[in-house]
Amino acid sequence: MAVKQSVSNIGIGVKSTRKIKVREKSKGARKRNMAFYLMLLPGVLILLINNYFPMIGVLIPFKDYSYKVDQGFFGSLFSSPFVGFKNFEFLFTSADCFSATVNTIVYNVVFIALDLIVPIAFAICMSEMWSQKRSNTYQTLMFLPYFISWVAVSYVAYAFFCNAGFIDKQVLPLFGIKSVDFYSRPEFWPANIIFFHLWHYTGYNIIIYIAALSGISTEYYEAAALDGATKWQQVRYVTLPMLKTTAVILTLLAVGRIFNGDFDLFYNVPKNVSQLYSTTSILDTFVYNQLINLGDVGMSAAAGLYQAVVGCVIVFICNFVVKRVDSDSALF
Repeated sequence: MAVKQSVSNIGIGVKSTRKIKVREKSKGARKRNMAFYLMLLPGVLILLINNYFPMIGVLIPFKDYSYKVDQGFFGSLFSSPFVGFKNFEFLFTSADCFSATVNTIVYNVVFIALDLIVPIAFAICMSEMWSQKRSNTYQTLMFLPYFISWVAVSYVAYAFFCNAGFIDKQVLPLFGIKSVDFYSRPEFWPANIIFFHLWHYTGYNIIIYIAALSGISTEYYEAAALDGATKWQQVRYVTLPMLKTTAVILTLLAVGRIFNGDFDLFYNVPKNVSQLYSTTSILDTFVYNQLINLGDVGMSAAAGLYQAVVGCVIVFICNFVVKRVDSDSALF
């Protein structure tokens, strides 16, 4: 018994010694990493101020919010009467909101598909060019539209599509077509919106996929060439599978914003003309117009919360499906 007791005491002593050493190591690690923690502090503060403190505004959709100068924002928020889901009722009973929701989803589905196919096709073509100088030139030219403001683009579009514009005065007469007022014909604008979206964002997406292509080892292509694979077969069996993870992650991120539209594109390019709302109104422009016309902050906030919650749920669902199929391509 005495021997067993002494052995157990020795074991306890060893364990306590190990714990002391672990604590000393952790203290030393904290001291060594203190400089990194201090470098991280400004970013954490910015994250809290910009992303977490404003979340108190999640109360606005459930209140009949009205701003009072003497109370300020927070005083007005807490003193405004609670109305439950009344602000959401307007969203789900309004025909205009339903149309805007459908437009938002349909446009985003088309954008997600085209933003996947078109940039990958261009990126592969550019990576296969013999002249690297020409490839870089094409990349730069396609990337430039990303830096052009949608306000400037809207005036260029207006110069083309207005009654006295280039298409109406120069192009249509060549085909014997009478004058067309594009800003009162909503059926023309889905194609216009899609074109301007691709023109603006394709160059940016190409850069991402070219960066992914540069990470593929040339040994795979050399092995495929030795096995007699053609260029198309190399693209099909080497390039596309290697791009799968990048494509899936970007698609999942885009799916998370499927209920959010590009406000600048849909508001500026069609000039917010009411005759075009049937094909150009999305949730973002709908909320903006309702806020400007009605001044209902609660309803506008309800629409924003609705977009955020649904988008978050869709991301989790899509990530779950991707994880079941291919866990390496999932976001989390």
